[in-house]
Amino acid sequence: MFSEGARKHYSFPGCTMYDCIVLGAGIQGSFTAYHLAKCGKKTLLLEQFPLPHTRGSSHGQTRIIRKAYPEDFYTNMMQESYQLWAELEKDSGTKLYRNTGLVVWGPAGNHELEKICKNLENYQIPWEHLSQEAMKQKYPGISLKPGEVACWDTSGGVLYADKALKAVQECFLRMGGTIHDNEKVTHIEPGPMITVTTTTTSYSAEKLVITAGPWAQKVLTPLGLQLPLKTLRINVCYWKEKNPGRSDILASSPCFLAAVSGEEHEIYGLPSQEYPGLIKICLHGGNEAEVEERDLVVEDPKVKDISILCRFISNYLPDLHPAPAVVEQCMYTVTPDQNAILDHHPLHKNITIGAGFSGHGFKLSPLIGKILSELCTGAPPSYDLKPFQITRFK
Repeated sequence: MFSEGARKHYSFPGCTMYDCIVLGAGIQGSFTAYHLAKCGKKTLLLEQFPLPHTRGSSHGQTRIIRKAYPEDFYTNMMQESYQLWAELEKDSGTKLYRNTGLVVWGPAGNHELEKICKNLENYQIPWEHLSQEAMKQKYPGISLKPGEVACWDTSGGVLYADKALKAVQECFLRMGGTIHDNEKVTHIEPGPMITVTTTTTSYSAEKLVITAGPWAQKVLTPLGLQLPLKTLRINVCYWKEKNPGRSDILASSPCFLAAVSGEEHEIYGLPSQEYPGLIKICLHGGNEAEVEERDLVVEDPKVKDISILCRFISNYLPDLHPAPAVVEQCMYTVTPDQNAILDHHPLHKNITIGAGFSGHGFKLSPLIGKILSELCTGAPPSYDLKPFQITRFK
């Protein structure tokens, strides 16, 4: 992605000192570096793998974007996040968002669904309540069950994930930032000036931001910090029509979140860019695994996520084959409460941590990057960060 000529043009030859170093060039780290450069900070973005790569949590072509959240602070934060995505589209000249609408459904009286509707109402976000009959008329390919209802977030849609990652990194470079990929960090020495040693060389900076995704705990443990982070291996599944071209489900499919009656599973779906003619439908959650096991094929009868999805397809999307056409893998890094960690290291206040985005951080990443840059530089925080503090786990 980044030619040697581009690196030489934007880097600082012979200099290993920076105002800020960001460790991890996924979407969160890239937006953090982007905001730091925007503030005039001389910033290095470090990545252990050659860019672009598929080993973390930011690859792939599509992600859902939505304001429909049961937590009011996320609904509030997403309003600015949409604005920041629009700014990146303008700055990069790249289309990054497709408005499809987002449907959330579940049993009538479902607590999470009711909170979502209340938050959309309180923040005056356009939405509609959809009965079973209204859903049938609007989206005939989705079959709700008796007693189930839905709400429609009109602003929901699809983010073009891989294009977004490339766009923010290129904007960061144009602002004078430096990206070094294929450099694994081997040691971090805290202090008033932090030294970061990689497989290639060493760098120094006043401030460090760690956004290492599934590798976060491996980076933080030598710094004396144990966080309740779990890495999950997710099966990303794509599904095909039974009679291609004879139903309108591919053309009219919205993004959706479904809380299945009688089960504790949340399932999400979105129109697929990756494979034309297929729909992307996955279970929110997965099987605990080490990050190195991402591509390991596990044949275990206890792994039930795909069987849950097959049953869901049969019950709710009968025009699709009830077995996935394609299965790929991705990694989540989750916290016990499914909220990210956005905080300073308890002992080293010039080290900022962004971790545990729990499978729903991509849509928030422009704002997360802004927040992490504020924490890094000591600027007043734009939001109440109590839900994201490390101390909540004690």
